[in-house]
Amino acid sequence: MLAAEVALPPPRLESEFALERAIYERRSIREFTSDMLTLEQIGQLLWAAQGITDTVRGFRAAPSAGATYPLVLYIVIPDGIFRYMPEEHKLVRIREGDHRLALARAALNQPWVSSAAMSIVITARFERTTRRYGERGIRYVYMEAGHAAQNILLQAVALGLGSVPIGAFYDDEVQKVITCKEAPIYIVSVGHPR
Repeated sequence: MLAAEVALPPPRLESEFALERAIYERRSIREFTSDMLTLEQIGQLLWAAQGITDTVRGFRAAPSAGATYPLVLYIVIPDGIFRYMPEEHKLVRIREGDHRLALARAALNQPWVSSAAMSIVITARFERTTRRYGERGIRYVYMEAGHAAQNILLQAVALGLGSVPIGAFYDDEVQKVITCKEAPIYIVSVGHPR
């Protein structure tokens, strides 16, 4: 069982796996083994999505309009639901217990959500971006979620993992499962491919 706060291992900045290969091999994988992810894998995937890549200016792995960073990431794993804190590269527990089945139900009963080792729920605080850009900021938030999700998908391939992006879900049900106020935008389920 993971602690209430978990410091993640530092992200790996180099590998033998070419970006071009990750792009070429990326496919939606919907069948997973029961093997869990390591903290290194979890940390690497979260860092790829929203990790700090410039400690002086606070820039993150995915581009953000005006560096407003509206995205908030949650993970759903057998040990519970955790929020990713990019500034400290750590996890903070939101709920205990395995809520993968509840998340799958909120995602229109897609079975791969409950069988994946982890689902990353990308949520947003739209006001962080719309405060600066008005209504057009809504578009920018969705663009940023796409950037973050693609980074997760490609990083999963580079780690030898499978992943599937999910857009079909009931927003209010996902909010209840992860107990968040932010708007859910995207779910990416990740695991060891069968």
